[in-house]
Amino acid sequence: MIRDLYSGKISAAVRGTLPANRTLGFLKEFSGCGSLKRVAFLETPDGRRFILAPVGVDEGWTVSDKIDFVNYSRGIAPKFGISDKVAILSGGRYGDAGRHEAVDRSLADAELAAKITGSDHCEILIEDAIKDHGIIIAPDGISGNLIFRTLTMIGGGFAHGAPVVNLGKIFVDTSRASPDYSNAILLASALSE
Repeated sequence: MIRDLYSGKISAAVRGTLPANRTLGFLKEFSGCGSLKRVAFLETPDGRRFILAPVGVDEGWTVSDKIDFVNYSRGIAPKFGISDKVAILSGGRYGDAGRHEAVDRSLADAELAAKITGSDHCEILIEDAIKDHGIIIAPDGISGNLIFRTLTMIGGGFAHGAPVVNLGKIFVDTSRASPDYSNAILLASALSE
């Protein structure tokens, strides 16, 4: 599938049930891309659509990564009628500073990324951020993956796929736990236009 994508036999690819580690590893190797950046198109049970990134456990760990996710997401959101207003989340509220070095680092990284990109640092308050932001940047890929799984697998939300945005090719990642890949196929098709 990845060879076909890069040879031009197909214009877009959707992972579906293929194992993530092997497939994404091959995609990295074949594309020459050192790290993949996936942005998930999600929908709340009440129909609010937004982009969440990062969603890969190995993604989004630096300020530079967060800036890249903001820029890629802003570039793609308007095409789908999603606001390009960005909320960058951190691992706590400002008042939590000093409670743990990981929280302090998360607050500082989110504040810096927000300042550089003209985004809003919404602390840990995702429930407020979703009200008026179309793009949510999680503190790191583990947090993003947990948000994704909580919303789509136990919270009644919907996943529409997670395109890899730094390839120059259309590759939409999915969760193997998804019962249906039609939304990801539609997303790949829309990105191909």
